[in-house]
Amino acid sequence: MNLSQKLDNKIFKTVGAAADSVGRPCYVVGGFVRDLIIGRPSKDIDFVTVGSGIALAQEVAEKIGPRAKVAVFKTYGTAQLHSGSLELEFVGARRESYHRDSRNPIVEDGTLEDDLARRDFTINAMAIAVNSENFGELVDHYDGLKDIQDRIIRTPLDPDITFSDDPLRMMRAIRFATQLQFDIYPETLDAITRNAERIEIITAERIATELSKIMCSPRPSIGWKLLQRTGLLKLILPEVEALRGVEVVHGVGHKDNFFLTLEVLDGVAARSDNEWLRWAALFHDIAKPVTKRYEQGAGWTFYNHNFVGAKMLPKIFKRLRLPLGRELTYVQKLVELHMRPIALVEEEVTDSAVRRLMNYAGPI
Repeated sequence: MNLSQKLDNKIFKTVGAAADSVGRPCYVVGGFVRDLIIGRPSKDIDFVTVGSGIALAQEVAEKIGPRAKVAVFKTYGTAQLHSGSLELEFVGARRESYHRDSRNPIVEDGTLEDDLARRDFTINAMAIAVNSENFGELVDHYDGLKDIQDRIIRTPLDPDITFSDDPLRMMRAIRFATQLQFDIYPETLDAITRNAERIEIITAERIATELSKIMCSPRPSIGWKLLQRTGLLKLILPEVEALRGVEVVHGVGHKDNFFLTLEVLDGVAARSDNEWLRWAALFHDIAKPVTKRYEQGAGWTFYNHNFVGAKMLPKIFKRLRLPLGRELTYVQKLVELHMRPIALVEEEVTDSAVRRLMNYAGPI
């Protein structure tokens, strides 16, 4: 397949000409290729060349002109420069190997095939040539194009090795499935479940970044259900995992607060892009498991769960490395307020209820 018509920005010809002038093959790779095929806007473009990515970036900068400034990161063998609103990153093709106690790879020079094989998912393991002789030609060794058409997240190589080497990829699989509303391939999903405990070597900051992207997706519940299904949720946020399930006493049960919470979360997400309002929706019933009581004649009660929940949040935010300033205060206030008549937990989350809650909580 040739995608030259989609590479309509002149920067691709410029990079291709620079690569030709130094006699090196060069390709657009990764997320930009995926988004180009999907029709998703993207301003970050990664280029891979066989050889020095830094040297190629400097050659490109010369062709763009004196306004192009190259930022070099020698430790990682990468270089960045800007062209208008686009951010370009250049790196040499490489292959990677891992020690079990770290997600930081041992990096060696490699071929384009090596570089594509190390990618996390097939939809991110495609490349488009920019050299003049094969401009626009798609390289797709792992059927990433078909997986985009079939709406599937799948690893190019053995998923157990992929996730054991870099456990953050488990979070990324779930994040992409949520953002794109794709399914995770059954074998890939099973491998996440088998390797879930490997997430313990990933820093809280990295996990929080993926959770934030899940939260900012059109339907965040997709990600939270996958986190629960694979066993990651109980390791990352056991307080949310504890919401799941129904306890029955004398034939009387209560609602499954996990799935009710996700309905509320999606209802809020459909009406507001405010990430912290969405976190408040996730956490609004966080204290129900610890305040749950069965009382004869009254049934199940969750007295003061809104106040108890607000007090639980600083510890959760600190553990996840979420911001401890105005964002935490805002979410706490919403959790405290959610039992008022303007509550988020109405059968239907309305636009007016969301606006009233945001007004009560004040600005972030």
